[in-house]
Amino acid sequence: MVAIERDNPRLKGILPKDYARPGLDKQRLGELIDVIATIELTAASEGESTHRSVDLLGRVYEYFLTRFASAEGKNGGQFYTPSCVVRCLVEMLEPYKGRIYDPCCGSAGMFVQSEKFVESHGGKIGDISIYGQESNATTRRLAVMNLALRGIEADFGPEQADTFRRTLHPDLRADYVLANPPFNDSDWFRKDDDVRWQHGVPPKGNANFAWVQHFVHHLSPSGMAGFVLANGSMSSNQSGEGDIRKAIIESDLVDCMVALPGQLFYSTQIPVCLWFLAKSKKADTKRGFRDRRKQTLFIDARKLGTLIDRVHRELTDTDLQKIATTYHAWRGNGPTKNKEPITKNSTAAYADIAGFCKSATTDEIATHGHVLTPGRYVGAEVIEDDGEPFEEKMKRLVGDLQAQFVESAGLEKTIKNNLKGLGYEL
Repeated sequence: MVAIERDNPRLKGILPKDYARPGLDKQRLGELIDVIATIELTAASEGESTHRSVDLLGRVYEYFLTRFASAEGKNGGQFYTPSCVVRCLVEMLEPYKGRIYDPCCGSAGMFVQSEKFVESHGGKIGDISIYGQESNATTRRLAVMNLALRGIEADFGPEQADTFRRTLHPDLRADYVLANPPFNDSDWFRKDDDVRWQHGVPPKGNANFAWVQHFVHHLSPSGMAGFVLANGSMSSNQSGEGDIRKAIIESDLVDCMVALPGQLFYSTQIPVCLWFLAKSKKADTKRGFRDRRKQTLFIDARKLGTLIDRVHRELTDTDLQKIATTYHAWRGNGPTKNKEPITKNSTAAYADIAGFCKSATTDEIATHGHVLTPGRYVGAEVIEDDGEPFEEKMKRLVGDLQAQFVESAGLEKTIKNNLKGLGYEL
């Protein structure tokens, strides 16, 4: 451990002292050895970046975070957000430059993906500054270790702290907020006259809109936020939540809403959604944004994703590309009658797709009672007509059904005869 801390000074005091305890799970230790055995930790050639070698340890660390979250279920979810969900947030926001903030950062997965995004798109890692906060001491250590293993600098404040009791970055106005706050948290500290409650005092029994308003408070004048919340946040009217949501919508902060498929999280089966807020929706030529004032994009991605086992689903690269490019086209080019499909590197303008995406006005949202559930707006998917006349199709289907009834009756007769031969006559 001394050698590891010597090579990574930021890990000093973070690594557990009993890391080599006799009771360490031998299966997981074996898995770690197997993974590390596949990594070629060779010295970088002259002129080659060492970042790739540094990131290998981070990838191993992320692998075990995933496995631990899966094994621990709800407890593991307190610090781990599935990478496909984090990638979706990052790919949509595109945090190339500026200050990135996560006030409930868990194991810092949002920051890792942000760095990867900048690097993969040819940007400079030094162009972004990272600010985080975590209330759980153990989880905070995981975050520090996760970034240290990758050589990523970050400001987590001097210690762990509850964001609502004591904000460690009170004066920060971030260009991007990326977060996955605790869902429907009923055990949180509320101060009624808090300066952050600009759209209404959140209920004591649910912190969802406390988090939303905290994010808004810490955005710069042109800042954007992307975060995960439980689906109830899109439609709940309990304890004044509907009034707060209405105020946020009428302040023209909601840029995009995405409904995600189920089974993405290890910690909960609660359906979740992604919120994207923009402090300003005015045209921004530097970032290629059109004027989107009084408009919101709705994306229903519930049919996307692939099962990786019986209980867990992941969004594929194709799924992420479809969601992100739809948002980028809407944000950049706006609605059009052009029906050309949006594909990777496509310059096609945005077009509503029944059952998947819809650009709605603030007035239209008001007619739906300020509910932000995408399914209310995107409508039903259009099913192509197969060209078979209705009368002919019904005649064919009825014939198929009759044939199945005959087959079913034959099977029933065979089963009864077999049971009779065993002495169990029906």
